Amino acid sequence: MTTTRSRALRLLAAPLVVGALVFGAVAPAQADGRGPGPGQGGPATAEPVVTTMLSGKVAALTFDDGPNPETAPRLLEVLAAHEAKAVFCLIGDYVKQHPDVVRQIVAAGHTLCNHSMHHTRGIGGWSAERLHADMEETSAAIREAVGGAPVPYYRVPYGFWGLSAQVAAELGMQPLGATFTIFDWETQDVDVLAERLETQLRANPGGIALLHDGAAAGAASTDRRGTVEALAQVLPELRAEGWQFHKPARRG
Repeated sequence: MTTTRSRALRLLAAPLVVGALVFGAVAPAQADGRGPGPGQGGPATAEPVVTTMLSGKVAALTFDDGPNPETAPRLLEVLAAHEAKAVFCLIGDYVKQHPDVVRQIVAAGHTLCNHSMHHTRGIGGWSAERLHADMEETSAAIREAVGGAPVPYYRVPYGFWGLSAQVAAELGMQPLGATFTIFDWETQDVDVLAERLETQLRANPGGIALLHDGAAAGAASTDRRGTVEALAQVLPELRAEGWQFHKPARRG
């Protein structure tokens, strides 16, 4: 990147799959993930995916905590301008508040991910029954907003999976981890975030980037415009170099 940046890069040393439990292959059961989803790799398993399972100049962009009407129009514009597709991990409460934004995301050709109904802290410690009900409620909200759009992925809030990975797989949704994050809930400084994003993408070909286009209820700010503009800085150079932005794998 040619932009001068004033802050040090903070790197994430390990994938964000803390507490992930591996149960082996689980046959998909119900309709949320619709069996083998549109991503490569086959049906859902209970091991969170942390890669695209592709090599070279490939990455997956994932955005948590939307839909957010403050950032979605510009984010969708940036992605379209550079022919990049992404996964949007949606909070059920926000889906009910902003169904039109969900429809815009799907109309633009992006992929949906269930990110729980309320983004509750401690959800990884819930029982299987409670997790199942929460996932079903969230997917029902998404279906109400956008009809038959598939929801092939599930990402647990705060990164601690507990039993949620197994429950998601049983519902046909692949648990979605990440290779790295850029800590965009800590700062919205565009230059800092652009530096982090570009450095991590180059260091992790085939990886999954965890970004935020919204914020959980109670956050100090829902403003994620810095994340969007950081992406707008990074994408032109990477696309000119031949980078492709793919879906995450469908098998852990």
